[in-house]
Amino acid sequence: MAASMWTLAAGFLSRLRSVAPTVRTFSVSHHSAQKPAGSFWKLGRLNHVAIAVPDLERSKSFYKEVLGADVSETVPLPEHGVYTVFVELGNTKLELLHPLGDDSPVAGFLQKNKAGGLHHVCIEVDNITDAIADLKKKQIRLLSEGAKIGAHGKPVIFLHPKDCGGVLVELEEA
Repeated sequence: MAASMWTLAAGFLSRLRSVAPTVRTFSVSHHSAQKPAGSFWKLGRLNHVAIAVPDLERSKSFYKEVLGADVSETVPLPEHGVYTVFVELGNTKLELLHPLGDDSPVAGFLQKNKAGGLHHVCIEVDNITDAIADLKKKQIRLLSEGAKIGAHGKPVIFLHPKDCGGVLVELEEA
């Protein structure tokens, strides 16, 4: 009788395995708090995603009136040639960019992308000076010689999109 119970149990388990759905696992990266090999700086969280917009007031209204987001006042940043507006999302921000003058890099972007679009992503670093030195050693092109003060009053540097998978990346000191 014990042998038949084992046979029955083995058969049941065999059938259970064949009808049970396959469980898939997904890899979750936890590398954002780690330093690049041999570096003295580390990458932090996503600070914001920047969107170039042809009509700043219309875009502000969309996020505030239609979606109900908290939207900042418009701030001119002459050193970067843009007006900025931040849209608070809870876990990050959107930065709306509009040209401040005809020679603004965003003006050139909007000439190619009339409706606007994704301009750059901004990622925090713990030490911008060390990040710049390390990236130069790794032959990553920077769009300026050194850091400038960004929209949050902190040092920032932009990395060339051709060295970053086609994405303009801004690093901001946390």
